[in-house]
Amino acid sequence: MSKINQFIQACAVAALCVFTSAAHAEVRPARFAVSGSQMQALGITTAPLQSQSGSLRASFPAQVVVPPNAEQIISSPVAGLVAQLMVRQNQMVRVGAPLIRIASPEFGQLQLQLLQANSRAALARQAAQREQQLFDDGIIPQRRVQEAQASLKEAEAVLGQAKAALRLTGMSAETIDGIAASGNPQESLTLVSTQAGVVTEIAVKIGQRVDSASPLLHVVQTDTLSLDIQVPVAESASWQPGTRLKVQGRDIAARILSISTSVSIGSQTVVLRAVIEGKAGRVRPGEFLTVELPVLAGGWDLPLSAVVHDGSQAYVFVRTEDGFAARPVMVVSSGGQRLRVQGTIKAGEQVAVSGVVALKGAWLAGKESK
Repeated sequence: MSKINQFIQACAVAALCVFTSAAHAEVRPARFAVSGSQMQALGITTAPLQSQSGSLRASFPAQVVVPPNAEQIISSPVAGLVAQLMVRQNQMVRVGAPLIRIASPEFGQLQLQLLQANSRAALARQAAQREQQLFDDGIIPQRRVQEAQASLKEAEAVLGQAKAALRLTGMSAETIDGIAASGNPQESLTLVSTQAGVVTEIAVKIGQRVDSASPLLHVVQTDTLSLDIQVPVAESASWQPGTRLKVQGRDIAARILSISTSVSIGSQTVVLRAVIEGKAGRVRPGEFLTVELPVLAGGWDLPLSAVVHDGSQAYVFVRTEDGFAARPVMVVSSGGQRLRVQGTIKAGEQVAVSGVVALKGAWLAGKESK
């Protein structure tokens, strides 16, 4: 045999020996002996396995937010001067409550257009009636009736447009009709709340000039609040819309409405939006809370101290007649000092819950002796 062939064969034998040694080092004894006196000396205690579906909860940070449909921004429909503030910050208001009064030449011009359009429509209506009567008496041709009707429709369209412009300022239809009938315009515009809530922000002061569409104040419905919950993207699939949750330290429950489809780049989290079911008055918008989400049912609820790892594999130690058996398990979820695991374990089996580090040492020592 040539020296080259001898060298190749020697390398192959050496590699086989290394592989066999490495494979042998990974062997783990299924069982190992531990006496009762040893358990007592090492502080090893056990507890029976019990299925506790839903008892394990995971905690995540959340912030109280106002849903878009629960916040109203009162803005100025016309340019003018803030003549009066009728509310204060943090004041509760009802539907239709007066909030702020605006003195505005633009508002006066809109009312003038209403009165002019109303007068023209009234004249056009009278002319159409007169032309119709003359036609019925055979005095004028039908063409004049048609022209009068067309003028009436045009005048009514202009009147409708003038009323619509005033409705956009927040004025009610009854008030507009009253101004048109009486011919007396209002000196200023009073804005009212369209929903009950709390005035959370006032952005203007008395005497301040504002432009059209300038934000004036905010009204928030505090009886309808939501929670934005930050959940790691890897765990976000564990909860679906409709899942109920609790607020830690508060007698408040909530229900998940939706799950964000995008992931925060900085934190790699997904936002779960939940609505607070009743008792929303016990929290405030912007407040940070901790919520408890239920872990999916299935598996076994164990203390964190009951599970050990050998590499990436998790194990628990089950009591046997003469010691313990290492059983591989899979950790499906965690929350605080509790874990939910799945594996070849069953109800009633005694699992080590303390002194587990000593058991792991005995287990690894048993491996070395093999």
